[in-house]
Amino acid sequence: MCRLLGYLGKPIQLNQLLYKPKHSLIVQSYQPREMTAGLMNVDGFGIGWYHQEKTDNPYTYKNTLPIWSDINLPHLSRYVESGCVLGYVRSATPPLAVDLSNCQPFSQEKLLFIHNGFIHNFRQTLYRPLRNQFSDEVYQLINGTTDSEHIFGLILTQLQASPGISLFTALHQALITLIELSKVYHIYFSANIIISDGQQLVASRYASRSPIPSLYWLRDDPNYPDSVMLASEPLFEGNWKRCPDHSIISLGEDFEVNITPIS
Repeated sequence: MCRLLGYLGKPIQLNQLLYKPKHSLIVQSYQPREMTAGLMNVDGFGIGWYHQEKTDNPYTYKNTLPIWSDINLPHLSRYVESGCVLGYVRSATPPLAVDLSNCQPFSQEKLLFIHNGFIHNFRQTLYRPLRNQFSDEVYQLINGTTDSEHIFGLILTQLQASPGISLFTALHQALITLIELSKVYHIYFSANIIISDGQQLVASRYASRSPIPSLYWLRDDPNYPDSVMLASEPLFEGNWKRCPDHSIISLGEDFEVNITPIS
């Protein structure tokens, strides 16, 4: 199981998110507290962020090394400042390869996407059915082999088929499709997801069977005012709230937190 981080709010240096917290994403890579599978997250990492004006497409920095062993990240994270950040440390699901094409965040135009979870026996079950759902354009965008990138492809297909729909609706429809396919092919999956267009964070906490991977949200912490965060595990002591099971969590620029059951 991977560990996720999402931040939306007042622009800050990336090191304030990646290194400063006592239980930062760095620490969660080698000493996670709430993983439901695996022991550590050593199979690469990725950081995605938007420029302060949010007019450009997002930027990403990825590596297949464990996040603690990348000697460039401490310097980069002091240089880059952003008001919308997604971070991810990976625990690869066998037999998926550890290479850059499988490192998250995945991006397409304005969107960044990260996923903690898996599709059981993905290559033998939903690999082909999911690809059959894609438009030709989305099909060509898939570079790696992970179930995560194919879930992102499903969201992109929803957005392409219905221009103007919200990220919330696209994520919800993609999850409904996964739920229906999982019943047809008698498999289980989990999908803790964070997706952003630089203006909002939209996330899900879902698994078709227990245990459901952890996900928390936090708003206006004294050390991070005018902001909201999402994280697989609390980064520090504070008023973190556990996201409800089987729900979609929407965080907008007004920092309001809206939670909707997945049905």
